[in-house]
Amino acid sequence: QVQLVESGGGLVQAGGSLRLSCAASGSKFSLNHMGWYRQAPGQQRELVAVITSSGITNYADSVKGRGTISRDNAKNTVYLQMNSLKPEDTAVYYCNINVGWSGVNYNYWGQGTQVTVSS
Repeated sequence: QVQLVESGGGLVQAGGSLRLSCAASGSKFSLNHMGWYRQAPGQQRELVAVITSSGITNYADSVKGRGTISRDNAKNTVYLQMNSLKPEDTAVYYCNINVGWSGVNYNYWGQGTQVTVSS
């Protein structure tokens, strides 16, 4: 079993920055890809950014140039740095990790952290 703890959300003015963190803990596992998703009210959950185990990244067009995803494998943690925030970035942000355990891959979601960008 793997537990995810997210932090770093909050209220920020447009143009500001936030750094989200998601730390994984639990039984011995290997980290595969890690990512961030977000869900605005009345909208479907959408991918924001993903990083593979080898460090390859991919971003949604809406955050390219403003978001940076990174990972610290020693800390089992994934980060999302968001700059030049816009009101349309307001959403609940969820981390998602894929781990390998005893030869099987599992997918886990964080509890979500609210990001609110005021205009």
